[in-house]
Amino acid sequence: MVLDRDLQQNINQIRTIYAKSSDMVYRSFYIEGQTKAILIYIDGLSDSAGIEKNVITPLMHEITGEATAISQLAERKISAAQAIPFTTFEECVSYLANGLPVLIQDQEATGLAFGLNKWEKRSIEEPAAESGIRGPREGFTETLRINTSLIRRIVKSPLLKMETMKIGGYTQTNVVIAYIEGLAEENLVEEVTTRLKRIRIDGILESGYIEELIEDMPFSPFPQLMSTERPDVACANLLEGRVAILVEGTPFVLIAPITLFSLLQSPEDYYQRFWVSTAMRWLRYLFTLISLLLPSLYVAILTFHQEMVPGALLISMAASREAVPFPAFVEALMMEVTFEALREAGVRLPKQIGSAVSIVGALVIGQAAVQAGLVSAPMVIVVAITGISSFMIPRYIAGIAIRLLRFPLIFLAGSLGLLGIMMGVIAIVIHLCSLRSFGVPYLSSASTSKMREMKDMLIRAPWWMMDTRPHLTGDYNEYRQASNQKPGPERSE
Repeated sequence: MVLDRDLQQNINQIRTIYAKSSDMVYRSFYIEGQTKAILIYIDGLSDSAGIEKNVITPLMHEITGEATAISQLAERKISAAQAIPFTTFEECVSYLANGLPVLIQDQEATGLAFGLNKWEKRSIEEPAAESGIRGPREGFTETLRINTSLIRRIVKSPLLKMETMKIGGYTQTNVVIAYIEGLAEENLVEEVTTRLKRIRIDGILESGYIEELIEDMPFSPFPQLMSTERPDVACANLLEGRVAILVEGTPFVLIAPITLFSLLQSPEDYYQRFWVSTAMRWLRYLFTLISLLLPSLYVAILTFHQEMVPGALLISMAASREAVPFPAFVEALMMEVTFEALREAGVRLPKQIGSAVSIVGALVIGQAAVQAGLVSAPMVIVVAITGISSFMIPRYIAGIAIRLLRFPLIFLAGSLGLLGIMMGVIAIVIHLCSLRSFGVPYLSSASTSKMREMKDMLIRAPWWMMDTRPHLTGDYNEYRQASNQKPGPERSE
């Protein structure tokens, strides 16, 4: 619906649209003391001081000349950073919802929206979930334009593209697709855009909504997009030809496509010396397997395969289990559920007491359960090691998947022993082999046809060796740095 030349008709229409809205401000005045006009904005979303200084005061001040048309006003009298003309009520409502004040003038069928939006926002802080010893300390915030600026500050090339769309019937949430032209494959960008455009939903409150609506296999426990709060991680993935999805109102940026091994890599791997990073990466892989398999192996060995335990250790374990009335399967299930409940309680409680409650609760309950004869001491040790192992997984969403798969493996171990564990592991591997993230195989880095990519999977090769990018899909820009950059005194030139 287009604007009318009659100012009162336009005001009535906007008042009807925003009926029962006490935060709407309608400021009537005369331009140069002659032409009636009204400035409308939402209190709390617009800069009221800037409106008064940069819009209303210049317009009310009389100057010589007859130029009172909207386009001439924007050019000659208004000092706001942006002055955007519009002709429909739909555009007017969109600008108001985004905090831009709008000016409508009598006898004009065109309005102006000014870039004077302003609201309270959180300052840039270090991400709590992705802290590190070395590396940038900046993290994304809930403000979209701050997040895009953080990426622009790192990747200064004009080839960094940011396409914006709105998703959500009521929230009209701004979503930005960021990629580097020439590095990201065109079909990948097109696929991401297509999946986002087909979303039909009332509102988007967090990037998790979008993640569930665009992933390849929604029933998989493994995440098919990676979320991060760190601009350096987002930029590193952009430089590898991936796409970032930034959502207004959340500090978590989505990265696509990903592989299983990218979820097990820490950003700090690339800031430490490569020997240290490689050792930590292997340790991380080892403890990921421990986190997945240790409780089920304990249950299987004690229930079906006691001959695998050395005699002295078996006698010690039998003595500790003498007073326990439950089989190892029930014992492991009780302790795992209790540990997960304590961990979840620690997350939900206030920060000041959350960690203390989870740690003290685990110690007290574990000790009390052993003394009461409900569980054995070896089981408490197994559950504690398993919990510590899961904390080594750098991505929280990957850790959740491992924690969930631990329980069906315990059931298989309690019913079929090591055969059940082997069946469960084979099923997980088959599932991982069939899993895709925007068409990229989840285990693609482990393929023998991509031996060059193992420089950043099995090990963290020195930077002077990592001269190629990962090959995701289709055509790609293969080389990211010059070859033969190995440092040394003989290369002082």
